[in-house]
Amino acid sequence: VLDKVREELDEVLQAMAADDAPAVAEEIGDLLFSVVNLARHLKVDPENALRGANVKFDRRFRFIEQALRDTHRNIEDCTLEDMDALWGEAKRQEQNLPSCG
Repeated sequence: VLDKVREELDEVLQAMAADDAPAVAEEIGDLLFSVVNLARHLKVDPENALRGANVKFDRRFRFIEQALRDTHRNIEDCTLEDMDALWGEAKRQEQNLPSCG
């Protein structure tokens, strides 16, 4: 299953290199299908995994927004490096939280 995921990712990259938007869209669909199949093989509910990833993304992005408000900066004025540094800080803070249970 992992080989199929890698194969589909390679096909996405090839379509991107060819600057072929319809092929990119098709290959992204194939890649998503393969990742769902991987989740199934690992007995992971892909919908729940994606929901969790969305919640995590939202939480981290809200951290970035708050950090920017705290320092009186606008998101439009930030570089990709600025955003990446704040994203890393959000991840570090999550990792330092005590676990529940």
